[in-house]
Amino acid sequence: MLLTLFIIITILFLIFRLMPGSPMAAYIDTTFTQEQQQILMQQFGLDKPLWQQYLIYIYNLFQGKLGDSFFFRAPVIEIIFKVLPNTIYLMLGSFILAYIAGILGGVFLAWKRGTSTETVGIVFTLFTRAAPQFWVGMILLALFSFKLGWFPSAGSSPAGIVYSSELEKLTSLVFLRYLFLPMLTLAIYLMGLPLLLMRTNMLDVMGEAYVDMARMRGLSEKRVMLKYVARNAALPVVTAMAVGIGYAMGGNVVIETVFSWPGLGRILVKAVSSSDYPLAQGAFILIATVMVFMNFVADILYSLLDPRVKIGG
Repeated sequence: MLLTLFIIITILFLIFRLMPGSPMAAYIDTTFTQEQQQILMQQFGLDKPLWQQYLIYIYNLFQGKLGDSFFFRAPVIEIIFKVLPNTIYLMLGSFILAYIAGILGGVFLAWKRGTSTETVGIVFTLFTRAAPQFWVGMILLALFSFKLGWFPSAGSSPAGIVYSSELEKLTSLVFLRYLFLPMLTLAIYLMGLPLLLMRTNMLDVMGEAYVDMARMRGLSEKRVMLKYVARNAALPVVTAMAVGIGYAMGGNVVIETVFSWPGLGRILVKAVSSSDYPLAQGAFILIATVMVFMNFVADILYSLLDPRVKIGG
């Protein structure tokens, strides 16, 4: 995990410095003299050789410093933590919705195996996994926002509304109306993984001897499916939840851009378009850290929940 993060951090450092455009474009005015421009370059350490910039970059990361944003002219860590709650609400809301619907849908399709219902369900699930997220978001916007007017089309709250706390925001129906469409868009994409995984695992478990014994004892098919099949088939789905959180975090970038959601993903797009090295690096590092760490958690969970899986076994 640490090696993967180190490689990602190194790539992020190099890739932004290879991008076209000057990172000082947001600072340098047309009236600035060459000497004033050079002072700004020295202030941000951009006058140093690339290897020196890299060493300073790594040293600051170990101290928990992400630098100052070129565009917003504020510490990167403050900008990220200001928008991070909105990203977490979107991520967790869509994740919970996707896995509840996905697990129940997988159980239902396995129950209806060999029928036209199963075929339609699988085709629909594969379609939602293959459809671009921005396209799904635009369809939902066109239908529920522009045509029916049920939900707002952009932002997280009407202009002028200020919440005294995060709890007040979360319990506000106004905020939840703004949250619903982006949350639904991301949930539609995330739902496919637990649904297909649950269905496949249940079909495998249904061939086990203890399932046949349960049927021979005269138990109803519903009880057999829920108590014996679904419970034992849920193990890989539980470990996949950790990976799903990572995917939800990474998928926020597109969703937040489509719905103008004021979160980490939208800030990231602004940072990249304005060549804001520190802010873009900080946002990418946070997203990459969450995804890599949740993959690590998934590996640990699987070894703990399934005694047959042991490291080195």
